[in-house]
Amino acid sequence: MEPLREVRDGYLITLNIGTPPQEVQVYMDTGSDLTWVPCGNLSFDCIDCYDLKNNNLKSSSIFSPLQSSSSFRASCASSFCAEIHSSDNPFDPCAIAGCSVSMLLKSTCLRPCPSFAYTYGEGGLVSGILTRDILKARTRDVPRFSFGCVTSTYHEPIGIAGFGRGLLSLPSQLGFLEKGFSHCFLPFMFVNNPNISSPLILGDSALSINLTDSLQFTPMLNTPVYPNSYYIGLESITIGTNITPTQVPLTLTQFDSQGNGGMLLDSGTTYTHLPNPFYSQLLTTLQSTITYPRATETESRTGFDLCYKVPCPNNNLTSLENDVMMVFPSITFNFLNNATLLLPQGNSFYAMSAPSDGSVVQCLLFQNMEDGDYGPAGVFGSFQQQNVKVVYDLEKERIGFQAMDCVLEAASHGLNQGS
Repeated sequence: MEPLREVRDGYLITLNIGTPPQEVQVYMDTGSDLTWVPCGNLSFDCIDCYDLKNNNLKSSSIFSPLQSSSSFRASCASSFCAEIHSSDNPFDPCAIAGCSVSMLLKSTCLRPCPSFAYTYGEGGLVSGILTRDILKARTRDVPRFSFGCVTSTYHEPIGIAGFGRGLLSLPSQLGFLEKGFSHCFLPFMFVNNPNISSPLILGDSALSINLTDSLQFTPMLNTPVYPNSYYIGLESITIGTNITPTQVPLTLTQFDSQGNGGMLLDSGTTYTHLPNPFYSQLLTTLQSTITYPRATETESRTGFDLCYKVPCPNNNLTSLENDVMMVFPSITFNFLNNATLLLPQGNSFYAMSAPSDGSVVQCLLFQNMEDGDYGPAGVFGSFQQQNVKVVYDLEKERIGFQAMDCVLEAASHGLNQGS
């Protein structure tokens, strides 16, 4: 079990790397494989990173390989080197490093793995060198853990722990990829609260029969184009309780002949993204059932598509949050294999600021999926996964969901110290 600390746009896991161990906090990301950390103290350069300047990233969040006696650079003959360069030809990184043909054939070249560049779906880019060092985890130490020692990034101010299915991912290197893991994300109200953490459970404990009996499972979709990602199929979305489900396009249910489509389960993306014209139809259906006045100014300012001014007597947001399912229609995701997830209260519309003058503006925290002919058709983001236990059963290749109070789940693991 590992605690996850909630910040504004994700969940942080603490890694202890090196000799002596250096503590680095990085985002947990099920949408990528590479684990990387900011390296080099003053030399770490984050381009166009407002968060870095605004939050004044502490030096304790930056790893210094010079301060670790067990740190060394990965060789180009390492399978991790070929993986991070994503080359069709595994000899390429070795050739770039200057290895001879005989060394290529024997995989004996010990030249350093060339620098890499790693990109993310929303335009993020990191550049660094593949490094190996001791990772000290609660259950075991990984003596030759492979990670990116990154000195330059674009739009990525904090490191990332990749939880994908690839060779480089954290679960893979910990030996949990044939088993699985689970998490229960705390809701937004606990952002930056040091007294409570979201539980992340790896291995057998996440998959015990007693814990999975009450979950609804949907099969993982596999494609050779994106073999390391977690894809599921969405069949429909139900608005309210007595309305016919809105059927989604086939692209959200299955892959096309090129291996694109499906719904990506991604803790590294904050909000759920859905493609047009389906997304527009969903907005139209919601508008037809909501009678509150639109808050168009907030829509323009925030970029969210549906915002409403909701009466909030005595400016008491707590009482309103308790009745939010009465305020707005419920939203239910219907996945393949008859797995349904009624989004918990607060996972669809959310208050943009404190109440004033007896009302509060709440916005739908869904977004339009950018048009594209490749990649996922939609993304199921971390905000919609709050107060939901999500189980990644990698042995049986299925994903399980169960709405629950993650505060109580945190308390059951000793992660709630009071607020």
